[in-house]
Amino acid sequence: MVAASTEQPNIALIDGNNFYVSCERVFDPSLRDRPVVVLSNNDGCAVARSNEVKALGVTMGQPWFKLRDLAREYGIIALSSNYALYGDMSHRMMTLLGRFAPRQEVYSIDECFLDLGHRCQRATEQGRAMRQAIAHDLGLPVGVGIGPTKTLAKLANHVAKKRPEYGGVCNFNELGRDEREGLLASIAVGEVWGVGSRSAERLRALGITHVAALRAASPRRLQQAFSVVMARIVHELNGISCLSLEEVTPPRQTIQAARSFGEAIFDRETLAEAISSFVRLASGRLRQQASLAGALHLFIRTSPFRDQDPQYAPGITLPLPHATDDELLLVRTALEGLTRIYRPGFAYRKAGVLLLGLEDGRRAQGGLFVDAEAIRRRAMLMGTVDALRRRFGPEIIHVASEGRGRRWAGRSGNRSPRYTTRWEELPVARA
Repeated sequence: MVAASTEQPNIALIDGNNFYVSCERVFDPSLRDRPVVVLSNNDGCAVARSNEVKALGVTMGQPWFKLRDLAREYGIIALSSNYALYGDMSHRMMTLLGRFAPRQEVYSIDECFLDLGHRCQRATEQGRAMRQAIAHDLGLPVGVGIGPTKTLAKLANHVAKKRPEYGGVCNFNELGRDEREGLLASIAVGEVWGVGSRSAERLRALGITHVAALRAASPRRLQQAFSVVMARIVHELNGISCLSLEEVTPPRQTIQAARSFGEAIFDRETLAEAISSFVRLASGRLRQQASLAGALHLFIRTSPFRDQDPQYAPGITLPLPHATDDELLLVRTALEGLTRIYRPGFAYRKAGVLLLGLEDGRRAQGGLFVDAEAIRRRAMLMGTVDALRRRFGPEIIHVASEGRGRRWAGRSGNRSPRYTTRWEELPVARA
């Protein structure tokens, strides 16, 4: 084995294994070693699969109604998505991982990058320590990949999860040349981070079928044939970092909250309840990233898959009187828009709101005709509301137009309890 350079960067990618399913298994051990799928909103499609389900050939996004026969034959357990649980477990995992390195980028709900510095002798040990800590404290299985760049760390993570001989941790910086080349030659080019299915098909047409061939390709040639992104991927595969660690997630340029309904909605009042709830979600995310919105887009629509129903899919964009994160103002604006686009006689199946024209709330300029004191008081109110929701749950307080029936809510007949965020859903031990 070739000794690793102490000057080599050590970027680690930690990724949860079948994360949604693993979260469910933490609180229900009876699900372990059994085929489990987690379904999307309205119990529509598979969004997470246990290894046992993957072995049956079930693909990501496969509709549940097409799996019912297979489920009966092999005893597949289908669970409704429990995003409150998954989000809280993700937060706990990322907080724990943040203790292992001074620089962390949370990439997704179950993935994060860590900059472990230039200590190659300890990087693999740190990877094992992360896995043990997460398994001990949270009961979640993860894979750890380490490399000199983010792209190579992603590939190393792929190896760590697919090849049991690495024990869940693969460090490309510590592999000998022959071992590393053998691995890269065995991984299909489509597994590279940033190479989509269409790009992979075009690369294969050029004779580039595996990662080693892509790494050996000319960046200039691929930039001409594809884009500068492909050239950067080649550089990253050769250990030249082109993607920096984003310690602070860039603010989103738009924020959307939308959902398909569990049943068709015909009346305006029920639509208003759903839209008010969506505004609550979107405005909470807006305040969380300290942004203000300059406009709101609202849409309602029938199902395009039901040819027997009359079709109607209107949308409206409404400018706000001033950039704001005020939930009450946003709800009022959205409901005014609903009044303008709603038409009776249609079976509405989906609705949503989109906040546009986002700007940094800490640098926003006040308008000449804006009541600064009223805005300050409303900001204090929103701060109190957010604090109450963080402490007691997101639905502890809401505007009256949300109602209480939630007839519009999606189907979730097999949702597990929200163990970590709802007092009333905590498991009870009985003698």
